[in-house]
Amino acid sequence: MSNIPADLKYLDSHEWARVESDGTVTIGISDHAQGALGDLVFVEVPEVGKSLSKGGAAAVVESVKAASDVYSPLSGEVIAANDALSGSPELVNSDPYGAGWLFKLKPSNDSELQQLLDAKAYEKVVADAAH
Repeated sequence: MSNIPADLKYLDSHEWARVESDGTVTIGISDHAQGALGDLVFVEVPEVGKSLSKGGAAAVVESVKAASDVYSPLSGEVIAANDALSGSPELVNSDPYGAGWLFKLKPSNDSELQQLLDAKAYEKVVADAAH
């Protein structure tokens, strides 16, 4: 079973969002997503300062199997990108909720957070996908 931390919010396209104490949001892909992709060989993160729209393509993760877009769970401005991934894309595989984060946003619409899935709802998405 995939690791699905209860303190995060999710998109049904397998991105996660963690609201930090300063109101910014850290974003990555779920344990389920990295497992389905396999070993990542390349990660492209958005540039700092870029404005993203909720549901819009924000980053790219590439494995030996496939390249996949990563969608932004929220609208906002990119305030940090995980540059460590350019040299170590495998961090997403080994620690998807920690060192493998992709980017951080300053959200422009806090109400969008309420539209994201909680861990229980995301767990159902993963279970349904397995059948």
